[in-house]
Parts: sequence; C-alpha cells; structure tokens
Amino acid sequence: MPAISPARPRHASQQGISLVMVLMLLVIVSLLGAASMQMSLMGERGARSDRDLQLAWQSAESALADAALDLMGPNDAPGSRTAAIQSGPPVPESGCGADAWQGLCSPVTAGVAKPTWLTVDFTDTSPSAPTAALGTFTGRAFPHAGAPAGVGVQPALAPRYAIEDVSRADASNVGAGMVTANYKSAAPAGTLAATGRLYRVTAMGFGPRSDIQTVAQAVYRN
Repeated sequence: MPAISPARPRHASQQGISLVMVLMLLVIVSLLGAASMQMSLMGERGARSDRDLQLAWQSAESALADAALDLMGPNDAPGSRTAAIQSGPPVPESGCGADAWQGLCSPVTAGVAKPTWLTVDFTDTSPSAPTAALGTFTGRAFPHAGAPAGVGVQPALAPRYAIEDVSRADASNVGAGMVTANYKSAAPAGTLAATGRLYRVTAMGFGPRSDIQTVAQAVYRN
C-alpha cells in the first residue's frame, strides 16, 4: 500500500502573495513620501525666491527715492550736491561723471549704441564706479551684507543709481538712447515744465546674492 504524504496547509501557499502585497504597499508609500518631499522643497524654493526678489525690489525703490532726494531735495547732508545740480551741473558729454559728480551721466556713451544706463556696471562698488551708492550724497543708510548694521537676510550690495540728463534729444542716437521728444510736453514759455531739466534715474537693487537684481526707473524734472 503506497504511503500517503501529509496534506500541505492551505495558508502555506499564500505566504508569498502576502509578502508581494506588503512590498508593493511599501513602494507606493515610499513614492508618495518622495513626491510630498519634492513638493515641499519646491514650495520652499518658491517662497525663498519671492523673498529674495522682494528684497531686491525694496532695495531698488530705496535707491530711486535716494536719487530723488539727491536731485530734488530737501537734502542737508554734509555731502549734498542738490544745490549744485539745481543750478546746472556739468553733465559729461559722454558716459558718467566722477568724484562729486559720480552717478551723474549723459544718456549716451561714446561708441556705444545703447543708453548709458544699459552700459554701466551697477555691481561696481569701487571709488571710480560710474553709479552712486545709496547715501553717498544724502547721508542715508540701507543695511546690506557689507554694512555692520542690521541682522537677518540682507542685500548682498548696497543699492545704486545712475542719473542721466535727458533734457534734450541726441540727434545721433535717438532710438538707441531712448531720448525722445516723448519726455517733453508742450508748456507755456518760462514755466518749469518748459525750462526745467529732465533726468532719467535708473536704480538697481540686489537680493541676498549679487546676481539677484531688480531695476526701477523714473523721470524727474527740476
């Protein structure tokens, strides 16, 4: 009489399937966790980028306001040049001035078919830089990474500005220089609108890194 082998328990054949199911669930949970982490990182990067841009915008707007004080006053700072500007400054025929006239520029630069504000290096912080840093002629301060005051996230560099005298069009470079009759308006003879000088101010602000930059621009008459 042949020997009869004992019957295998039914649950023994199901153990492999359970293991596969558990592994599949672990893989799915891992993928969901990785996706959630990636979304969190993207959100954090987006928030940080927005913060950096807002910081740069605030810097640029501060430099624009500083330039307005430099041009229009009231400005009683020891290094003020407002009165000299309002009396008719010696604007260079090309490029930007130096020393007391640092940041005061002609709308054109010799041999360059672009307006001056597009040719100057706003990241140049040397004494001979073509642009002026905020507070140079007004005594105002703006906390940044190179200054001792202030804590937390700060701009990498002090905001800077360039002032171009666009009182009259340059016939040789009207289009590229963006110096057109659009800046002027019809006004009664003898009024400030007819006789005053026009200045285009371009200000650049920086984020926590110097390559994070924003630009603000305005036109002033005095």
